[in-house]
Amino acid sequence: MGKLQNKNALVLASSQGLGKAIAEQFVLEGANVMIASRREQELASVCEELKALGEGKVSYCRCDVTKNEDIQRLINKTIDTFGSMDILVNNSGGPKAGSFEQMEDEDWQTAFELNLLSYIRTIREALPYMKTSGGKIINIASSSIKEPIQGLILSNTFRTGIVGLSKTLATELAPYNILVNTVAPGRIATDRVRHLDEVRAEKLGVSVEQVEKEIKAQIPLNRYGTPEEFAKVVTFLASDENTYMTGQSFLVDGGMVKSI
Repeated sequence: MGKLQNKNALVLASSQGLGKAIAEQFVLEGANVMIASRREQELASVCEELKALGEGKVSYCRCDVTKNEDIQRLINKTIDTFGSMDILVNNSGGPKAGSFEQMEDEDWQTAFELNLLSYIRTIREALPYMKTSGGKIINIASSSIKEPIQGLILSNTFRTGIVGLSKTLATELAPYNILVNTVAPGRIATDRVRHLDEVRAEKLGVSVEQVEKEIKAQIPLNRYGTPEEFAKVVTFLASDENTYMTGQSFLVDGGMVKSI
């Protein structure tokens, strides 16, 4: 029997990358999973892939997390499909790269709505259902919560906000047996990281391969992590094996971040 047998989970931004890897691991561990993103065609394809992996139910719902009405529709569909929600994984695509002086008000507002307000809204809509029986809320952030990343001012700002949100909710929701944690990826081999490497390579006038080599040299394990490695950490925190860890931030970064 899997770690998540008979659990009902919602995973945001799960048509690709880390979200997809988390959904895959959840299905392998026996969960019923609702996947969501803006890309409906990709969602339909991923949904069929996931159905072949396990015995649990898998469904999907197109959702633009910057729109509150989409989030409300997503939560309603999840409850209509599964009857309850035990696990909520908040996730979103990364914001625009660049320095402070390159950002306009529109950039700040867009990043706020995508990377912080979407988490707040999703939790707010899910809470009435999760409070009845407890559960796990896992907020995906970035290693920038521990060490700001050069050229990612928007991520550095709003990902840190996720930590404050999670820490506060861990106390407020503990009476309902809802555990809230943040999981932060370092250099995980996803399209997002590849894009950031390409941006850095263009800025420095070097090859992407050279950028990767230099970054890997700063990671004690000397490689990028895999989405599956990251997903296994999230799965543990979402499972009944985690009964006493809440309000914490966990780095999955191969030892890259040097702060204590």
